[in-house]
Amino acid sequence: MKKIVVLGSTGSIGTQTLDVIARQPEDFEVVGLAAGQNVDLLLQQVRQFKPKWVSAANEALAERIRSEVSEGVRVVYGEAGLIEIAGQSGVDYVVCALVGSLGLTSTLAAIEAGADIGLANKETLVTAGHLVMQRAREKGVSILPVDSEHSAIFQCLNGENRKAIRRILLTASGGSFRDLGRDQLKNVTVADALKHPNWSMGAKVTIDSATMANKGLEVIEAHWLFDMPYDQIDVVLHPESIIHSMVEFTDTSMMAQLGNPDMRVPIQYALTYPERKISPASPLDLLATGALHFRKMDFERYPCLRLAYEAGREGGTSTTVFNAANEIAVARFLKGEISFLAIEGIIEEVLSRHLSIVSPSLEAILETDAWARIEASSIE
Repeated sequence: MKKIVVLGSTGSIGTQTLDVIARQPEDFEVVGLAAGQNVDLLLQQVRQFKPKWVSAANEALAERIRSEVSEGVRVVYGEAGLIEIAGQSGVDYVVCALVGSLGLTSTLAAIEAGADIGLANKETLVTAGHLVMQRAREKGVSILPVDSEHSAIFQCLNGENRKAIRRILLTASGGSFRDLGRDQLKNVTVADALKHPNWSMGAKVTIDSATMANKGLEVIEAHWLFDMPYDQIDVVLHPESIIHSMVEFTDTSMMAQLGNPDMRVPIQYALTYPERKISPASPLDLLATGALHFRKMDFERYPCLRLAYEAGREGGTSTTVFNAANEIAVARFLKGEISFLAIEGIIEEVLSRHLSIVSPSLEAILETDAWARIEASSIE
């Protein structure tokens, strides 16, 4: 049985990961769970899966958990707790489903411990892709994509000669406002933005989908996961979210991975690779679907995607700044401090103030991340 740690166990990806694991108890043992503020759900998960290690957001929450679990369970908290759980020896697999750059240090700890990584936290590679991928190669650790788009590309490339790739095409649903023009975005609300037409996701990812920052993060992640130049990574709007991504080869053949929008499919594939198991998802009925539609990406309509490409091509700490500024801007929008369109303005302004470091150390990345957050918090 694979011994598994789930970081971000109470979030959207984390709960679906545990749903997949619960359906295959003969294959997986959950040895560690880490979550943030949702202690009630975390305690339910602890009772069901009986892990050896549990981590919460802070000391007060950790104390509450200690009072309700058996003495044999080690309870920790904060970033140090995440690192401790992720870096335990004897763990086979760590699912990183944390939201934001919080996943970086814990993912690096898991790699150092020799665990394979199921990566749902795209910010880890966006922030420090060169460090993460290099260390994974050195340690002989596999990084398996959990995002539906990157899982699709990973599946399309199985057994293929990477030199025969002409381009990667990431599909994008367009998010909550895909049918609105920019003039119609001036007064949209948080509640409007959180109504994703296809996927059930957490608040931050749903807002990122609406701004297309999420697709920008995925472009940068694809660059690192598949060692692909940015000029060979394209994005196409696909409202149905049936084709999860595509790969075009030099002979003009194109491979695509299709399926209903259900994150349990890529999660399960990342957990069971190279095997395929029966999935809880509903099979795709193309006759019922009827038609698939595609639109050219409009970078003026979605400037966050343009900024992501620019940051990626700039390289170094520019992608760290893009991610950090976006996280702060989205948090401010969710709190009602800024308008929806102000998100992109904040990202662009913080990037304009930054002089990129070409090959940053982890320390430089963390310092740049902190600087960008301060800058993004102060822009009106």
